[in-house]
Amino acid sequence: MPARKERLHIAPPTGFGPLPFSNGVLVGDTFYLGGHIGFDPVTKKVPDNLEIEIRNLMDAIRETLAQANLTLQDLVILQIFCPDVSVFARFNAVYTTYFHEPYPARAFLGSGPLLFGAHFEITGIAIKP
Repeated sequence: MPARKERLHIAPPTGFGPLPFSNGVLVGDTFYLGGHIGFDPVTKKVPDNLEIEIRNLMDAIRETLAQANLTLQDLVILQIFCPDVSVFARFNAVYTTYFHEPYPARAFLGSGPLLFGAHFEITGIAIKP
């Protein structure tokens, strides 16, 4: 039986109680980003303002990646789940302030309701350079 690769698990932020998942897992050079929602870091709630929610979301993703010594530029694919695809342009307006070309591959997917009333949830994969 082959040896199991060493894994680094990034824990969810404190203040949400015990949660049965990791924010991300690094296996070898591949990082699997768990689903992230744009909680306000102080109130632990999803803000009513979409642009603030998106910034919170992207900042949380950046922080999770940093804990594995990665950056947003190391992302190779993202999946964005959104119950209201009519906000696609508003999402892109904020999203593009976090990236430069070449952009990661991406899917913007219509979904059912998201936890805690979130407008977006993002998962993805990053590769260590």
